[in-house]
Amino acid sequence: MTIELIPLEGIPEVEPGDDLVALLDPALAPHRPRETDVVAITQKIVSKAEGRIVAGHDRATWVARESVAVVARRGDLVITRTRHGLVCANAGVDASNVAPGFLALLPEDPDASAERIQKELAARFGLAHLGVVITDTFGRPWREGVVDVAIGCAGLPALLDLRGTADDHGTVLETTVVALADAVAAASGLVMTKTARVPAALVRGLDLPSGDAPPGPARALVRAPADDLFRESVPIAVAAASSSLAFGPGEVSRELLEEAIVAAGTDPAAARCSFVAVDSAAARRRLLAAVQEIVEPLRSAPVLVVPCVPASTQPPDTATLLSAGAAIRSLVLALRGHGLAWAWDPDRAPDPDRARAALALDPNLRPIGIVAVGRIPVGGA
Repeated sequence: MTIELIPLEGIPEVEPGDDLVALLDPALAPHRPRETDVVAITQKIVSKAEGRIVAGHDRATWVARESVAVVARRGDLVITRTRHGLVCANAGVDASNVAPGFLALLPEDPDASAERIQKELAARFGLAHLGVVITDTFGRPWREGVVDVAIGCAGLPALLDLRGTADDHGTVLETTVVALADAVAAASGLVMTKTARVPAALVRGLDLPSGDAPPGPARALVRAPADDLFRESVPIAVAAASSSLAFGPGEVSRELLEEAIVAAGTDPAAARCSFVAVDSAAARRRLLAAVQEIVEPLRSAPVLVVPCVPASTQPPDTATLLSAGAAIRSLVLALRGHGLAWAWDPDRAPDPDRARAALALDPNLRPIGIVAVGRIPVGGA
């Protein structure tokens, strides 16, 4: 397979309200677009055409407005998660290649923008299989420099799932899912440099495997927060590790819960505390019956974790309570690190004898509280 990268030159400065397809047409026509060609377009001209240009006197305000969560922060640099699910610097708010004093925001819906452009271009050139990828330059964890990635995609699969197919040695692939749209974006970035005034490119020669995957949007490339092992920096996780008022839908992975409990137990200051996870409906009902007043989010939590201390002192002495507090703090930080929400009210503890009986605990253990655990609410950090 040979890939050809054709810069689309001569595209004029794009202004809000411009017909982007009409501006692309004269640059594309000499190259006679073919089936399976992909038109790569920089986010900047899409944002300009869609009027996503704002006055730049208060960039921080726009970054906050365009973000749903802060992933990491160092000095003036803020890595955020946008409402699209994209993790990028300053929510994609950018002052490059726009008039002085203005900022460009990401398109409202890059996949919808890509689909609209794809349909119009395909109709204009009489093609059934023309792809469109909207690109932006992102930094990457562990790697210096930026590279173009796909934030919008139409007319081709954003992901190619090769699991179940065989490599050239006959080995069946078990985990390989190729970010095809990102590969196209990165390749196009070689000719769409920020200083070349080339905001679009034609990528030719893409050879999709037989039994082509159906076209898919770029949002399919965004890893779900629950599966993201690096969803936020340690300082942000510590600052955000606050008690939740509600939980999102879905169950809690027993594996993640056990990892969090093990992590909490590694703190030497927490040596006098242990945890009992309660995830069966019947056990939760028995445990909650030992609480004087059941309130949210205890009622809706899919899992309850009971911190226990030795029952040798009645009531627990100060050193034991300090150890338990350290253990619980370590637990909730570990839960946050695993992408789970939690709630704990130290003033709302179960009756220790009733809780011990409800869970059939060792008589040498004294329950001292309940930590509710669930999924982070939809739209939460």
